[in-house]
Amino acid sequence: MARWMTRPEAIEALGVRPQTLYAYVSRGRVEVREDPADPRRSLYRAQDIAALLRRRELGRARDSIASSTMSWGEPIIATEISTIVRGRLWYRGQDALVLAETATLEEAAQLLWASRGLPVFSPCAPPGHRLARAAAYSSLGIAAAEGSPAYALSPAARHEEAARLVGRLAGAFVAIAPAEGDAAQVPLHRRVARAWGCEAQAELLRRALVILADQELTTSAFAARVTASTGASLGACALAGLAALSGPLHGDATLQVQALLDEVGRSGAEPAVRRWLASGVPLPGFGHPLYPEGDPRAVALLATFEPSAGARGLMECVHRITGLAPTIDVALAALVEHLRLPEGAAFALFAIGRCVGWMAHSIEQITGGTLLRPRARYVGARIAGEADEDA
Repeated sequence: MARWMTRPEAIEALGVRPQTLYAYVSRGRVEVREDPADPRRSLYRAQDIAALLRRRELGRARDSIASSTMSWGEPIIATEISTIVRGRLWYRGQDALVLAETATLEEAAQLLWASRGLPVFSPCAPPGHRLARAAAYSSLGIAAAEGSPAYALSPAARHEEAARLVGRLAGAFVAIAPAEGDAAQVPLHRRVARAWGCEAQAELLRRALVILADQELTTSAFAARVTASTGASLGACALAGLAALSGPLHGDATLQVQALLDEVGRSGAEPAVRRWLASGVPLPGFGHPLYPEGDPRAVALLATFEPSAGARGLMECVHRITGLAPTIDVALAALVEHLRLPEGAAFALFAIGRCVGWMAHSIEQITGGTLLRPRARYVGARIAGEADEDA
């Protein structure tokens, strides 16, 4: 479907009268703009038309609507933290990409947490695991077990605990030495850059971490909120978020992107892409349901450095063959390749940045939410003695 439709095209697609189309526009359901080729005509956003058609196909049955909300569906939780509007990401009303031009992760956290003071991310000594991810799980597991129920903490204490958890996670992933006094005030991105030996490119890490801080109600944010709704500790909320992030359809998509980049390096972009597409497995790191016209986070990050020839070739080839644009996962993998960071660095950056968002969602859920406990629609074997609903 084209990005914009004429009035007759929109009316035909929806099967409605012109007055109904105008009503959709007035209610903000369909975006309209002037036709650049003819100022007397209006164009209607095709993505909005498609969304209206999808909702119509679902019907008004309660179970269909409820089920659809759990898979890129309608919003199900009220939040003041972040949102995506017309293909742009916003943190509490501020354009996240504009914020990322200058803000540190600490400043992003202050905004997302609605905190009075600037948080201090103080890494603690990481558990003695050879693998960074194992150290991260272990560290958050200890925090989850030792932490107090979050609802019992004051707002200021929640913010302090949230900051400790972000620092704890960073220390586990990057093995940052604990610091005291003035050293503890050094922004986290600079300490991460020092640990990874790329201090000259610390600004790239800063921008990436802020861009990654939140993304509306992601799977991992939802996992953190569900945990928070039970009254669990913030450490348990962070652990739930990390567990959800680890799946290949979420944060670990960066590993699949890296595997694709490695294949491009061995055989070239087009053979690698066509082999991947022929396998029937979705191409990792390209196309995002919430950004039908391209992931602006990827655009913003990729504009700050020169990706490798292999990464550029991959993006050009995929766009030529499929029309899909790269997501933040591709940009993050390309950044790690550019800075020659250690294995697993893309996931580490993702987790450290996104922990700020998990804490924001957890605090919000604790503050004004209730227990998140959906009901299941049973479709299993017939239960003895129960009559059919349609009988």
